[in-house]
Amino acid sequence: MIDLVIETDAAPSPTRPSPAQRIAASISDPVLRVLVLSTLIGRVGRGIFLTVTVLYFTLVVGLSATEVALVLAASSAVGVGASLLGGQLADRFSARRLLLGFSALSGLGLIGYVYATSFASALLIACVVGAADSAANATRMAIIARAFTGAARVNARAVLRTVTNIAIAVGSALGGLALLVGTADAFRGILVGAGVVYLLGCSLLLRLPASVDAPPREIGVDTSARAAITADRRKRSPWRNPRYLALSALSAVFGIQFGLAEVGVPLWIAHDTNAPTALVAAVLILNTIVVIIFQVPLSRGTHDIRRAGVVTAWAGVIMAAACLLYFAASGTGVIAAVLLLLVAALAHAFAEVLSQAGGWGLSFELADPAVPGAYQGVFSMAFSVGSMLAPLVVTAALAHGFAGWAGLAVMFLLAAFGTDAIARRAARSRAAAV
Repeated sequence: MIDLVIETDAAPSPTRPSPAQRIAASISDPVLRVLVLSTLIGRVGRGIFLTVTVLYFTLVVGLSATEVALVLAASSAVGVGASLLGGQLADRFSARRLLLGFSALSGLGLIGYVYATSFASALLIACVVGAADSAANATRMAIIARAFTGAARVNARAVLRTVTNIAIAVGSALGGLALLVGTADAFRGILVGAGVVYLLGCSLLLRLPASVDAPPREIGVDTSARAAITADRRKRSPWRNPRYLALSALSAVFGIQFGLAEVGVPLWIAHDTNAPTALVAAVLILNTIVVIIFQVPLSRGTHDIRRAGVVTAWAGVIMAAACLLYFAASGTGVIAAVLLLLVAALAHAFAEVLSQAGGWGLSFELADPAVPGAYQGVFSMAFSVGSMLAPLVVTAALAHGFAGWAGLAVMFLLAAFGTDAIARRAARSRAAAV
């Protein structure tokens, strides 16, 4: 029996704080404040880019649908190695300078899309931006792991995700202006604006304190001592930690639910249900609202390993139910299809929120605190692999109707309960050690 207990305050307050008030109360820490403000500004630029990128490639650059798919796939592929590299570098050099450099490169890359005139140039720029984004994300995770402990780490990650959704929603609305105008100059102008906004957000990272950096290297250490340090680092490597590798792999599998939301659900609504295609936008808005309102409160307590496992297990159950509801929307009337799809999208959104909360808690708590960057790099790399494979897995599943949706449901259940099993064993091991 799975129990999911939501923590509440001992004394209820007369008024429930709004999401904005909760975020404001959560960023009293100077490190989190800088990260939140930088994310809030920079991700507006990212939201603009996500809104116009596909149409810009096809209408302005003149790429075919196949070429666009190759560009996006290559961008995800280079992100796999960049995630690992970003985490490794964050354990050896200044993490704040690395984050600033990677983020600035992403912003310049957005502006660089204006100069893309062919498949080759678009591919090159996309790979640079994809690598910089993935490396920056792994570095940011290393900073969070080093700057916070326990519940504060998961809270920081939840707050940042909430702010990211708010910023991308604003950016998407701004990107829609270019779509309304529809001219090449409008597309290029909005991309330059996106890059400038992204760079403005990056500038705030200069305020990060030196405490988020890796410990400085010892100067004057003899060869034998340096060799011992290197050997110790290798011994602590996440590649020698089967439990963490299994956690990362299972989290990557469950992360395919993002591909389901971004690729599978829109295709399913448009081609396999009687619901209007405009429902795709409603589903995306519903997901954003759920994340903004519930990500922070439902992430509380997931720094506890056992609770993180339980939360993830519940996410698997809810996600499996969402898959079956999505399928049930096919072959029904318009009203029934719309209702079933909205309920499925709501369940999907809550499964996403819970899975992220549980994954963050376990990725931080099961990592070696001596080399947080290496561990967060591996975790981010696994997620990048899942993101790269998600479109293939999802489209293949949808082609098989009920069998495909049932297969997705089983996949999510196995990934979630596998993660819960890892959490149970880790909790028992810690209890025995204590």
